[in-house]
Amino acid sequence: MSKMAEEKAAAVGGLGGAGAADAAPAGEAAAARVRPFETLLRAAPLGLCVAAMTVMLRDQQSNEYGTVAYSDLGGFKYLVYANGLCAAYSLVSAFYTAVPRPATVSRSWVVFLLDQVFTYLILAAGAAAAELLYLAYNGDKDVTWSEACGVFGSFCRQARTSVAITFGTVLCFILLSLISSYRLFSAYEAPPSSALGSKGVEIAAYPR
Repeated sequence: MSKMAEEKAAAVGGLGGAGAADAAPAGEAAAARVRPFETLLRAAPLGLCVAAMTVMLRDQQSNEYGTVAYSDLGGFKYLVYANGLCAAYSLVSAFYTAVPRPATVSRSWVVFLLDQVFTYLILAAGAAAAELLYLAYNGDKDVTWSEACGVFGSFCRQARTSVAITFGTVLCFILLSLISSYRLFSAYEAPPSSALGSKGVEIAAYPR
C-alpha cells in the first residue's frame, strides 16, 4: 500500500514540476511585455520632478511690500529637495527596469520598498506645500495670520503650479507602487491543500 502511495505522489510531483516549468516562460513573457510600459512610467516622474523643482526654484516676487522667495518657507524647500531625490530615483529605476534580468524575490522586495519610500516622500512634500498654499490664500484667523496671496499673487500662482506638478508625480509613484507590490506578492503561492490536513481549515465559533 505504501509503495502505491509513493508512486502516486511521484506522479503528482512530476505533473507539478511540468506545470511550474511551463509557467516560468509564460511569466517571463508577460514581464517582457510589461517592461516597456513600466520603464516609461518610471521615467515619467523624472520630467515632472525636474519641472516642479525648476518652477519652485524660480519662484520669487518683489514689490513695495517686500520680497518673498521659496527659500523663506520650509515646506517649499522640502518640496524642492523631495523632487530632486525622486528625480534621481526615477532615472536609476528606469535604467534598472529597462535592462532584462531574471526576477528574484529579493530584487522584488528591494524595488517594492524603494517605491514605497519615495511615494511617501513625495506625497509628504506635496501635502506640506499644499498646506502652506492654503494658508497663503486663506490665512488663519485663529492665530491672526492674514492671507498673503492678495499681495504676492505671482508668487502664489507659481507655487501652485509647482505643487500641482508634484501631485502628478505622486500619481505616477502610486501606480509604480501598485505594480511593484503585485510583482512581489504574486511570486508567493498559496499553501497546498494537503498542508492543511485532511480536515481542511477549522473555523472557530465564537459565542454571540
